[in-house]
Amino acid sequence: MSDQPKLGRGRLSRRTFLRAAGVTGAAALGPAVLRRRAEAQETPSPVRPDPAAKRGGTLRYAVHNAPAHFDVHQSGTVANIGPQSPMYDCLIRRDPKDGQTIIPDLAWKWDISPDGKKYTFYLRKGVKFHDGADFTADDVKATYERIVRPPKGVVIPRSSLFTTVGDIVVVDPLKIEFRLTEARPKAFMLGSFASGWNIIVRKKTLEENQGNLRQVMNFPGTGPYKHVSRRDKEIWIMEKNPNYWNKGLPLLDKLEIYHMMPFSPELGSSFLSGKIDYARLMDPVSWRKAKEMPNVTAAAFNQSVIQAFWMNMKKKPLADPRVRRAIHLAMDRPTLVEVVKDTAPMQIGGFVYPFHEMSTPKAELVKRLGYQTDMKPAVQEARRLMQEAGYGQGIKGLDFVVRDIQTFKLWAVAIQAMLKEHVNIETNLRTVQTSVWFDEAAAGNFDLAISAIVSSLMDPSDYFTAWYGANGPQNYSGWNNEQFQALAKQIERELDDTKRKAMVRKAEDILEQDPPLIPISYEQIYDAYYNKVKGQNPSTFFGIYDVCRWDNVWLAQS
Repeated sequence: MSDQPKLGRGRLSRRTFLRAAGVTGAAALGPAVLRRRAEAQETPSPVRPDPAAKRGGTLRYAVHNAPAHFDVHQSGTVANIGPQSPMYDCLIRRDPKDGQTIIPDLAWKWDISPDGKKYTFYLRKGVKFHDGADFTADDVKATYERIVRPPKGVVIPRSSLFTTVGDIVVVDPLKIEFRLTEARPKAFMLGSFASGWNIIVRKKTLEENQGNLRQVMNFPGTGPYKHVSRRDKEIWIMEKNPNYWNKGLPLLDKLEIYHMMPFSPELGSSFLSGKIDYARLMDPVSWRKAKEMPNVTAAAFNQSVIQAFWMNMKKKPLADPRVRRAIHLAMDRPTLVEVVKDTAPMQIGGFVYPFHEMSTPKAELVKRLGYQTDMKPAVQEARRLMQEAGYGQGIKGLDFVVRDIQTFKLWAVAIQAMLKEHVNIETNLRTVQTSVWFDEAAAGNFDLAISAIVSSLMDPSDYFTAWYGANGPQNYSGWNNEQFQALAKQIERELDDTKRKAMVRKAEDILEQDPPLIPISYEQIYDAYYNKVKGQNPSTFFGIYDVCRWDNVWLAQS
């Protein structure tokens, strides 16, 4: 978005032109001139109330909301963004109508320089934080300096989105520039700024807490709802912000956000019995029942999560790419999806999101070794690779660390059997709590380790760095392929989509032959809500992290 060009030197001024033409007054202005004048003024948010909307009422929403801490920037779980997002805004955002289109938020417009190395954001006037403080460009700078260059002891998973950001310059209280050291694809950069994780917080809040908000439950935001109360592992209550900058919103009086674990029977039964209005991350059995109810909408959409297991490359057998490739080929993926079909919705995919335009199309992927329904050719090749690597007799006693979630426990047993049957690899399962799993994975205390990881964007330049980068925060295997790393850097810098797509396909080929992890499947989201809940269209969303604000949602009856 940018301003219309201004009248240059040597041109008639508008007043001189009108006088020469013998006309005066606004009525004489043509449409183009009127548009130019309008665009020089702040424009309202495109998120507006539905003309038919009723005001008031309480939305009872269920989602996992027992976070280990409260620092949204440092988090990577819906336990934070699910309940906390309604209290905050971003610089720009995804349109809640489709979850895709990037639209203004606290910035009402933006300019991108011709060379793609400067992003200028124009901020809204009169925005207040919940504590009454004015919102200014200083708050944006403080927020993004922390995201881009986290202070010691602070780890922010989205920092890798902004590696090319150099200087962040406050031009005036309502204008800020991000100066890049080198250009990136515009869709990638705008998607990064629009990530729901990148909420704007007060400069003073960060200063008072030494740049770490992990233990601060109620830090002020500018969002449509304000904190009221919270009972850990039970409920988080919020009320309408009467001074919200987007006038006319929100439409609800209150949010009651109930803690219920993803895919749990408790969540399903609570929704089916009418105790909650909106259920996020339902189990497939309950979701199918909800789909049959006449007064309910059941939606399915893709999630920004890969389910996988990692191989510790510090261990000699697993350092050999032939062994890792053999393990990859030994996985019967259609069966693994079937194993959890009544626990969580999953779909087959490889090393790139299977529903992204840059990945190998599903119709081609399922013909590839490791993804076929007929396992015989893949198993034959896996055994050949094991023999070639010197492990024809198999490997014994691998420590397989399993995250204590039902899907991973079911998969671990199935994977254990597949490894034994197909390539004679024997494992010992060790189930640990979630926090312990991440500690063990980060410390390298495993041979195999199964869990799930998240990305902010579908664009490969996000997760190629975070998941597969030599020092990526989620590269638990300790994998480093120099050919891939060089190609990933090229993909980051390439601005031509056609060329990027060809590079991504080449990167996929490297990952297939030298796996940094073993992809099991990609998660889907099953939501259900009673039809009285209006203003949501989750079926077009990608993931749940950019669309949790509820500012445009209303109840047909309260």
